[in-house]
Amino acid sequence: METRLRLLLVFARLPRPLAQVSLFDEVGQFVARPDFYYPLHRLALEYDGGHHRENLTGDNRRQNRLVDAGYRLLRFTAADVLSAPDSVVTLVRRALSAPVIDCATDRL
Repeated sequence: METRLRLLLVFARLPRPLAQVSLFDEVGQFVARPDFYYPLHRLALEYDGGHHRENLTGDNRRQNRLVDAGYRLLRFTAADVLSAPDSVVTLVRRALSAPVIDCATDRL
């Protein structure tokens, strides 16, 4: 399903995201390794498969670390990718067009 998500984005003519990139906070501490990442936009994408239901606590902690480190995160499920692909594309496109705030200076 991660491949389907990536292909959905590419076929919608969105930039190709990087896959499985390690992200770090401002002091160099590891934060997370999201499924996909757009570095210029500090945007991480996660595909939440069935195993994520059993690991909600870990997922929430990872999401909180990403947000705290200044990253943006969008999460999708199979229902999103298969039943609402236009919504997925719209959300990602909107996130890629939003201004990115520099966490170090709180400036656009």
